[in-house]
Amino acid sequence: MEENIQETTAVQVQEVIQEHVEKASGFFNDITEYFRNILPLLIIAVIVLVFGIILSRIISRIIAKAMKRSNMDNAARSFIVSVIRIVLYAIVVIMALSVLNVPMSSVITVLGAAGLAASLALQNCLTNLCGGFIILFSKPFAAGDTVELDGTVGVVEAIGVLYTKLSTFDGKTILIPNGNVTSARLINYTETPTRRVDMTFDIDYNADYHVARSLVMTAVAEEELILSEPAPVVRMGAHKESAISLDVRVWVKNDDYSEVRYRLNETVKQIFDRTGIDIPYNQLDIHIVEDENGGK
Repeated sequence: MEENIQETTAVQVQEVIQEHVEKASGFFNDITEYFRNILPLLIIAVIVLVFGIILSRIISRIIAKAMKRSNMDNAARSFIVSVIRIVLYAIVVIMALSVLNVPMSSVITVLGAAGLAASLALQNCLTNLCGGFIILFSKPFAAGDTVELDGTVGVVEAIGVLYTKLSTFDGKTILIPNGNVTSARLINYTETPTRRVDMTFDIDYNADYHVARSLVMTAVAEEELILSEPAPVVRMGAHKESAISLDVRVWVKNDDYSEVRYRLNETVKQIFDRTGIDIPYNQLDIHIVEDENGGK
């Protein structure tokens, strides 16, 4: 009896093992058959991918050389070439997937969902990216220009995809997001070759205005960095509480702006000191009124 039970159990185990072996064998046969059928398509897809990448690089180099002959800004040229290269790579990948009979509708749906999620997560980056496009195509400034952005003055070192790099005159490097650049108040000092220097000098009410004006005009005429056209202007600007103001308006080359300001300040101070024209301090006049009994 026990021998019969053991024989039956052994037969059942053998049948179970044989069943699993047949399933595994069928599975591997199916995989082998699948790869045998898809192997030609896979080889073609790899060939398309390799040659597509090579062709994309060649096209990118041709476009870069063509843009190099134009007057386009270096930052704009590299940015456009990078975008074109990415687009070409994306087209090559889609072509390789289509060779493998991957449904393009599913790929587009996945890419759309991924793009939506990425746009929500990288909203600030996309704003800066769009700002970079606006800067590179509208060209409010170029690399090497001296600009003022929200009160920060510096030389544009580079215009990147996300940031604009400024180098200030005190040796600082500032990275400003492109989204902020496009919405900021922008002054481009390099757009025109000349720039006006506006200065004000105060003199005492007891001083002779005409003499002081003549002295300032002489200092302006002797300064070689000041342009003769447009003509310099030295006029009475205001009657202040403690002084009369002389407004000075002169035109200089962009590179000479700071130097002319320093020279005029130093020269006018020396002339006023030598001729006895005072630069007054703030003063307050106090009037004392006596009452009828002689009190104050």
